[in-house]
Amino acid sequence: MPDIILSDRDFKDEWRAKIAATAPGYQFATVTEDLDWSSVTITIGWSKAWTEKLLQPDSRLKWVQSISAGVDTLPLDLFREKQILLSNTSGIHARSIAEHVLAAILMETRGFTRAIKNQQQEQWSSKNLSFSYLNERKILIVGTGHIGRKLAALLQALGVEPWGINTSGHPAAGFTKTYSLDQLPEISGQADFVINILPLTKETSHLYDSRFFEAMNPAGTFINVGRGASVDTQALITALQAGQIRQGILDVFEEEPLPQGNPLWQMENCIITPHISGMTPHFQKAFMEIFLKNLTHFTASGQLAQNQVSLTAGY
Repeated sequence: MPDIILSDRDFKDEWRAKIAATAPGYQFATVTEDLDWSSVTITIGWSKAWTEKLLQPDSRLKWVQSISAGVDTLPLDLFREKQILLSNTSGIHARSIAEHVLAAILMETRGFTRAIKNQQQEQWSSKNLSFSYLNERKILIVGTGHIGRKLAALLQALGVEPWGINTSGHPAAGFTKTYSLDQLPEISGQADFVINILPLTKETSHLYDSRFFEAMNPAGTFINVGRGASVDTQALITALQAGQIRQGILDVFEEEPLPQGNPLWQMENCIITPHISGMTPHFQKAFMEIFLKNLTHFTASGQLAQNQVSLTAGY
């Protein structure tokens, strides 16, 4: 019985053929009633329903290729205990998320946010619209990885001098200034836009709490395209209601879908998108560029070529 590459989704025939050519000793499969779980060596994606079947003492699972960049919902402790390799798709979504954020910022600086609400009320007025030049705004990007650097490059092309936050404050391409994570409250008090792009770890869970929003610039906009659980939702609701910050533009949430009745839905100073910032055209092609390269190395050496996740750090 050949080793199985178990996928949580199907792929086009051309990609299945390339998987077969890259790893002829493996069989590609999706979940079926007659799946031989004991032969699964690699998975593409992960499901909670697989945990009991694939993490048994006699499991042959060696490598999990995540479909997403974030891996905080996966059983990392069990993977580490069983020495299972994990890789993600970091980098694939960089342009999509960067352009999503850029669109959100431009909607705000050019008055579109308020104009759309005026349109809903059939109100022709420019009196309640505000306008500013993008290059006059102070933009703080929290996270200087693939996505942060892509966003910084787009902003620089438009004359912005973006600031960045990372763990140590080390320099990063595209950023005029970088600061350490412990400087976040201080620097966010000076920024017109604070954009969260951090992965979710023990250190970043509820990083954006009541103390953060109290320290943030009251005229500032908070944008979250990172992880929902990085934000204390109730603290954000309170900050928006009290005018501690000007606006929230949110793509990810602690609980998804965002429940009906949540106050965020009806807030005038909140814009919600349904976790779409990472939606990427030609995803299968971009994903397979990572997976097939890793598959080549894995079948030859049992190691990965790129995007390996630290099971201790969580990214």
